[in-house]
Amino acid sequence: MSQVVNDKAGKGRSRRPGKVCLGVVHLDPLPGTPFHEAGSFGRILDDTVASVRALYEGGAHGALLQTVDRVYSPRDESDPARIAAMALITRAAREATGDDFRVGVQLMRHATKSSLAVAKVCGGDFVRATAIVGATVSTHGLVEADPLDVMEYRRKVDAWDVQIIADVDSTHFQWLGGSVPTESTARQAAFVGADAVCLGSKDEERTLHTIAAVRRTAPDVPVYLAGHTDHENAARLMAHADGAFVSTCLGGWKGRIEVEKVAAYMDILRSLEDAE
Repeated sequence: MSQVVNDKAGKGRSRRPGKVCLGVVHLDPLPGTPFHEAGSFGRILDDTVASVRALYEGGAHGALLQTVDRVYSPRDESDPARIAAMALITRAAREATGDDFRVGVQLMRHATKSSLAVAKVCGGDFVRATAIVGATVSTHGLVEADPLDVMEYRRKVDAWDVQIIADVDSTHFQWLGGSVPTESTARQAAFVGADAVCLGSKDEERTLHTIAAVRRTAPDVPVYLAGHTDHENAARLMAHADGAFVSTCLGGWKGRIEVEKVAAYMDILRSLEDAE
């Protein structure tokens, strides 16, 4: 049955369960980071809420609030001012949407515990984790997973209701040395506590092959596209994935997300559900 959500403005679009669209809202450098522009936080907050509202009104299932601070620590840590700013933004996103809209947090590059804390306290529903198992090389240094530390903290703040979506083969994560296949990484990520995995590349054929391999090895693990999806390829890719992180084709990355582009993407997802 179609589920229609009425927001505070009296608007709403069908938000059926099934193929999940999570729009990525990229944030300009936040307080506590080297490239933050003094006095810009109010604009960052307003821009974020506008994009989140566009996702909500366009019928998307949720939004991932992702920092773009240009330089990051490869360790699981974050500046206190940055965490405070993200908390204010996350709460504003939560208050601007309905209860059925999922709000996610990702303090890049690897601040999984801080992301969990913000999500738990501010009404978030999920976090995206760069590395929950293994290690990956980044432009900011070696990113090493510590699943025991993350899960101990998750228990400490009682954040089991905050889902973890873990990168296992994407722009953000490639297993160091390439010795472990993606399907094995996905299975290990789920074993240590991830609720879902995300993967994907610009090579569509490779992405579809990887999804199929994960399905065979870890059939119970939800698979999200880690980007590289747009209105042209959504029908082909989303026929095999459970959901997707979507941004550029919706007007995001360097601008505000546009409600009309979100609605058009959601129409594609609904056509897949109707065909099943």
